Amino acid sequence: MLVKIDRALTLVCQVGTGLGFASLIVAVTVQVVGRSILNDSPPWTEELTRYSLLWLVAFGTGLSLKSGDLVNVDIVSESLPGRFPFILRLVCALITAGFCAALLWPAWRFTSIGVMQTSPVLKFRMDFIHASVLTLLVLLGVFAAFRVLEMLTGKSNGKPENAAEPHP
Repeated sequence: MLVKIDRALTLVCQVGTGLGFASLIVAVTVQVVGRSILNDSPPWTEELTRYSLLWLVAFGTGLSLKSGDLVNVDIVSESLPGRFPFILRLVCALITAGFCAALLWPAWRFTSIGVMQTSPVLKFRMDFIHASVLTLLVLLGVFAAFRVLEMLTGKSNGKPENAAEPHP
């Protein structure tokens, strides 16, 4: 059951990251062409660039944790003997999941503030934009919790999918 949820969330995050990246590319391309060739850049490109980046990060952060592409300083932990690297990875995953859970209510409040606001140019409801923060916390927290569960059940040693093996 958890494997199916993990696969579904991974797919949603991959599609969301791709859509965010695609809209970011379109907005920046229109902006650059407008500035360089037409000497006039449409104002909506600035807003769309910002909002696309927010959603790109919201969908991509959990994937980055899962794949090992999220910034991680493991030179110390991986050089420790025995089970210490495993324990440190487990503690880090627990802290990440806990931190995300602790921030859910403030993120929900932040999101709800945007209900009565719209963006200046595109007229997007700002709660849809603010929801990127809530989405990031939910997805990152879920992927961190999955890592904890996999480690505690012995299905994983806690190393991300793309983690390189330490050098001897």
